[in-house]
Amino acid sequence: MGAAMIGLLGGSFDPIHHGHLIVAQAVLEALGLEELRFVPARQQPFKQGKHAAPAEARARMVSLAIAGEPRFRLERAELDRDGPSYTVDTLRALSAANPGRRLALLVGADAAAELPAWRDAATLPALADLVVFARPGAVIPALPWPVHTVQVPAVDISATAVRRRAAEGRSLRYWVPDAVAEFIRVERLYLADA
Repeated sequence: MGAAMIGLLGGSFDPIHHGHLIVAQAVLEALGLEELRFVPARQQPFKQGKHAAPAEARARMVSLAIAGEPRFRLERAELDRDGPSYTVDTLRALSAANPGRRLALLVGADAAAELPAWRDAATLPALADLVVFARPGAVIPALPWPVHTVQVPAVDISATAVRRRAAEGRSLRYWVPDAVAEFIRVERLYLADA
């Protein structure tokens, strides 16, 4: 892995938090990636109708969170495509748009267990190297394809907990980047009465 490789970290990012950013930095360094792209889903197939913030707000929070790290980028492939965000479609589009550059699909150990059930899962390894990141003590599932494993720090922050704190009017400082916390406050995201 290395210089001409683009890492792809997908998710709802509802909202992006320090746990996402620490994992991204650890994987970027461990694999020597040229760049790492955050790929917010317009509609995750398993979460249709369940995103708490609109897609564009989630994209804006990603942009705010990654400002200042030149190897981090917002990837709009799923935001600009209608319908559910299937990883295989994203990989095909990004492969075509980035000839000569290898893609690395980054998935957590928990999501990796579900990989065989993803749409056209058998074609994923031909489109990207599969990289499973695991926190200490996490079990890496047995998969029918070769994967690269990266250990990442254990950071127990979830978007669910961040949304709950926001709904309760509690501080988001240290949970999300300051610019993201301010965006959530100004836009009144995640409030129970919003």
